[in-house]
Order: sequence, then structure tokens, then C-alpha cells
Amino acid sequence: MYRHLFSLPGTRAFTAGNLIARLPAGMFSVSAVVMIAGSRGSYALAGAVTATGLAATALAGPWIARLTDRHGQSRTAVPATAVATLGSLALLLCVHYGAPDWTLFAAYAATATTPNTGGMSRARWAHLLDGDTEALHTANSFEQAADELCFMLGPALAAFLCGTFFPEAGTLTGAALLLTGILIFTAQRSTEPPPSPTPRGGPPLRVPGIPPLLAGFVATGAVFGSTEVATLAYTNATGHRAVGGAVLALQAAGSCAAGLLYGRLKPTGAPELRLRWCLLAMSALMPLPLLATSTLGSLPALAAALLVAGMATAPTMVTAMTLLQHRTPEGRLNEGMSLAVTGLLLGIACGSAAAGWTTDHASPTAAFWAPVASATAALLIGVLSKSTP
Repeated sequence: MYRHLFSLPGTRAFTAGNLIARLPAGMFSVSAVVMIAGSRGSYALAGAVTATGLAATALAGPWIARLTDRHGQSRTAVPATAVATLGSLALLLCVHYGAPDWTLFAAYAATATTPNTGGMSRARWAHLLDGDTEALHTANSFEQAADELCFMLGPALAAFLCGTFFPEAGTLTGAALLLTGILIFTAQRSTEPPPSPTPRGGPPLRVPGIPPLLAGFVATGAVFGSTEVATLAYTNATGHRAVGGAVLALQAAGSCAAGLLYGRLKPTGAPELRLRWCLLAMSALMPLPLLATSTLGSLPALAAALLVAGMATAPTMVTAMTLLQHRTPEGRLNEGMSLAVTGLLLGIACGSAAAGWTTDHASPTAAFWAPVASATAALLIGVLSKSTP
């Protein structure tokens, strides 16, 4: 199945460029925290700067995606990436030379123009595989697995670079990879979807069936954000801070493996029904980390629980993204997928805050109730949402 996908002309080249450009997405926040906290001695400042960048990305993302739909990927992504790269370099220089704190916020906010590389890649697959539902399902599964792989490798690479060489090494490398990857990706003009200067449909937010999907993305993002904070808090409380990232990466590993396997399966039944089954699986597996910490109190048990629980997230994301593609009006696909990313970012922020509050006011173990509640909310949204053709 995957061999067939990459036998299409140009697909290997644009995928290679996209993966290079996508890897820094998992590097920038870790690199910024290490760089700012090391220089200014304040994790609060570092967290506030990265949170500002997250909020700016949520606001700017749909706008950049709308320009991409109207003017084409190559005409929009390159200048947008150039601005984001300059923002990363400005942050590096401001930190290195001791510029006032407000300059850090301004510089990191400029990185919000980074284009949605995963969305652009999915848009190319949708263009190339138009009408081939089975092949598009496989392509979306591959893209989700790629997201999980970058989530695993990006933070680890950033931590290695910042710790081995110098604090700015992670940001510098991430900026170079982003710009290089986008240039390779946009150079593949034969696979680029044609621009849509006058889209046929209205804004995706006004299309029936899309707002509930976006609400589901928010709830799913809350699963990710709360699990991350709860896991790191638990490993820190048990005296195993150094392995927190590795334990958390197991969830992404399980999701990556499940995503690749899911892509090999032939989709059957209505996509709405498939999504509900995936949400049911996610809500059934998310209590495993809570059970591992509350009953066994074992770090290996938590690691195993995260690995198994993670296997439900990729199929859920793949099915939701495919359904979003079906419902998004023609000529607005990048905008629709960017809204999904915005929903995920909002959910991650809310989930992180909820798990952090629970950790401070109860315990790290109790914080694992947050992903359970978030997964249940996602299931309820999916069940209560009306099917839309």
C-alpha cells in the first residue's frame, strides 16, 4: 500500500522536503525554553514566551492557510517561512545579547507565520489521489505517523543539540531545517495543488459538520497536553526526571506504529461511524496510565500504559482529518486543516493548564484524570454530532 503511494512521480521528493521542514515543529519550543531559561534564569519567562508563540500561531495559522489556498503553496510558503526563520534568528540574538524581555515575545511571535507543513502535504495527497478513498486513507495514515515521529525525534534532537554544543544550537538548527525543507518541498511544482483565487464554498467554520469536528480536535488536543504534563510531573515526583521525555515518547511511538498499521487496513463503513469507534477506543485506553500510577505506582507500568494508550490516538486523528477533508469546501482545504491544527493547539494549552493545576492542588497521579476526562469529552462530541454528507 505505501509502496504504491510513493511510486507516484514527485511524491518521494515532496515528502522528503516536508519531513525535513516538519521536524523543527518539535524542536522550537524545547530549544526556546532551554535557551531562555539558561540565559535569564527564569522558566516562568521561558514558558510565557512559548505560550505567546502558541497563541500567535493559533491566530495566524488559518490566515496563512487561506493565502496558501488562494495563491498556491510555493508563492505563500516560502515568504512565510522566511519571516518565521527571521523571527527565530531574532529570538536567538535577543537572548544571546541580553535584549529586554519584551523583545523575546515579539521575536517568538513572528515565528507564527510558519506554514502548516503537515496540512500542505495532506493537501497534495488529496490533489493527487482525488477520488481514491482507500489510497487517501493510507496517505493520511502515513502523514499522521510522520507527525508522531517528528514529535518523538524533535524534542530529543533539540535537547541533544542545546546540551552538547551551545544553548542556541537547537533554535539555529531548527531554523535551518525549516527553511531548507520548505525550499525542497515547494520546488516540487508537479504535485502542487492548483491555487483557488475564488473558492467555491464559504469559510469552513460556516459549513455544517465542521464546527463539531473542530470541537473534537480541541478535546483530542487536551488529551495530548494533559498527558504530557501529567507524565512529566509524575516522573519528576518519583525522582526520574531524566527519563520523563523518553517515557512520554512511548505514547508517540505507539501512535506512530498504530497509524502505519491503520493505513494498511481498508476503510469500511461511514467515516462518521469509524470516527466514533476510534473515539471509543481512545476513551477506553486513556485510563490505563491512571491505573498504572494509582494502583501499581511503577514507572515501567506507566511506560507500558502510555505505549498502549497511544495506539488509539493516530487512528482517531487519521479518521478525523479524512472526514474534515471530505467536508471542507473545494479550494479551502489548507484553511480547513489549519483550523484543525488551531483546535489542537487550543486543546493542548487547555489540557496542559488543567493537568498542571491538578498536579499543584492534588497530585501528579490525580493529573492523569485530565486526559481521561478529555477523551470522554471527545467521545461525547463525536456521539452527539449529527452525521453530515
